[in-house]
Amino acid sequence: MNKHTDSYYAHSIQNVSEYPQLQDNIECDVCVVGAGFSGLSSALHLSEKGFKVVVLENAKVGFGATGRNGGQIVNSYSRDVDVIESRYGEKQAKALCDMIFEGGDIIRGLIDKHNIDCDFKQGGMFTALNNKQMKGLEEHKKHWERYGNDKLSLLDASEVEATVGTTAYKGALLDMNGGHIHPLKLALGEAAAITALGGQIFEQSGVMRVEKGVNPVAHTEKGSVKAKYIVLAGNAYLGGLAPNISNKAIPCGTQVVATEPLSEAMLKDILPSDYCVEDCNYLLDYFRLSADKRLLFGGGVVYGARDPENIEA
Repeated sequence: MNKHTDSYYAHSIQNVSEYPQLQDNIECDVCVVGAGFSGLSSALHLSEKGFKVVVLENAKVGFGATGRNGGQIVNSYSRDVDVIESRYGEKQAKALCDMIFEGGDIIRGLIDKHNIDCDFKQGGMFTALNNKQMKGLEEHKKHWERYGNDKLSLLDASEVEATVGTTAYKGALLDMNGGHIHPLKLALGEAAAITALGGQIFEQSGVMRVEKGVNPVAHTEKGSVKAKYIVLAGNAYLGGLAPNISNKAIPCGTQVVATEPLSEAMLKDILPSDYCVEDCNYLLDYFRLSADKRLLFGGGVVYGARDPENIEA
């Protein structure tokens, strides 16, 4: 049986809901493959519209990157707005840039609408370690404001020190459209909302093959789902289900460590603002405080489906 990884996130949740394994041949309007953020959000929005939805998950709800990421709501792409505009034109850039901020709005909307307790806290900072990075943040602010983000503020070094508690940064861009969450709690909350609306979720029910057609069928080890539509939302775990897109994705990993619970004095020294923080390096570091008063610190990006050889303290 596939269980959640032995992580801080999994350990910090009590009484995780168990969903059955699919052991029958059933039908629905939409079958969603994968119970990560993409699959759960798709299933929840479809359920809200009245569609009969079935979610098939190979392991547990939130098993993959969804349930073990940094927990930061970040409004950005790997390239800024001006690069997108120059390469693809203003019309395409507007569509893509609207999506930058729409993602955070969707998350906050689901939290509010379905009363999901996922330790949501508002505010995220992009910090500059040198003058060149600070100049880049100034450009970010200018471009993002053109596309409707009016919750941005530039901070100088002294303001960053008062907000983060360090003299390491030259300045920062504070984005109040950003924020942070307990990602596994959010996933489990979305799953609960789906079932409350009549949707079905099956764990330990990996899809082995998809039979294409007018009414496609997703086959698992012990059952099948016939649907009008199938949504593939397996991310790095799609395997051979969609070979035409699997080779267009690169698995990438990062490591996150959690401290023991810290005293109130230490919390105020480390991160008095309680914002989430990430720096502007290509191989970036990021950190935030958890609801149970731990420092969660991440970094060390690894490309490819492998574990790092070592993690230096």
